[in-house]
Amino acid sequence: MTATIDIRVLNSNEEMRQMYQLEEFIWQGEGGIPVHQTITAIRNGGLAIGAYCDDQLVGFSYSFPGFKDGKAYLCSHNMGIHPDYRDKGIGASLKNRQKAEAARIGYDMLTWTYDPLETRNGYLNLSKLRAVCSTYIENCYGEFDDGLNAGLPTDRFKVEWWIKSRHVDERIPAPVKDDAFYIPWKQAASGPVLADDVEIPEAAQIMVPVPAAFQTIKQEDMSLALDWRLKTRSVFQELFQKEYAAVSLEKSAEEPVHHYLLVKRESLQI
Repeated sequence: MTATIDIRVLNSNEEMRQMYQLEEFIWQGEGGIPVHQTITAIRNGGLAIGAYCDDQLVGFSYSFPGFKDGKAYLCSHNMGIHPDYRDKGIGASLKNRQKAEAARIGYDMLTWTYDPLETRNGYLNLSKLRAVCSTYIENCYGEFDDGLNAGLPTDRFKVEWWIKSRHVDERIPAPVKDDAFYIPWKQAASGPVLADDVEIPEAAQIMVPVPAAFQTIKQEDMSLALDWRLKTRSVFQELFQKEYAAVSLEKSAEEPVHHYLLVKRESLQI
């Protein structure tokens, strides 16, 4: 029998304590956000959403208010799912409930960061949720010592989720055109390698390859992982400066890379 997952808004001190304990378990070594911080945030415009299975918290998202240039938005700071419950659609369910609750409170936009080389997150954030990205942050959180980040700069995409826009509501994907420019890569003995010093033309669509299994590359060849980090950093920064935005992650079943699709930001209905 398939277990039922209950998605609910978290409000109490006990629920914040459960969220803290799940954070501690998922990100061993980094520690969770203190309960006094999370409870204060959700009582002042923040939002916490939990996923429960048999009254056990197995996933969560946590966000707090942000403000810039006279505009309030919601900073979706953290989302975690217990390893035993991953790949079951819980992440999308958490984000969709977050979207509904944020709109009810009065927010138009949510923002958060993620590692662009973690393609599972890229597919959820861009292809499924329809967030977009045109901001790249170098070494966003400094050096981390946890299992996911150790040994590499913590570069991040900062995405924007315009929850009341046509881009999100109509969910019409941008098809990859035949004349899209694909940044080249090659297969080496240690794994896929991004080409050096590629001259990127002005094109309506740019396809940027990233490893399909970045954590495996990290475990087997840290120098190759660093090569991907630094080369893709340069590519994304160049494209974002030219006013492109990443709008989806296109998966491949045959190749060891997936591709980000980037288009001109002005073409988006946000």
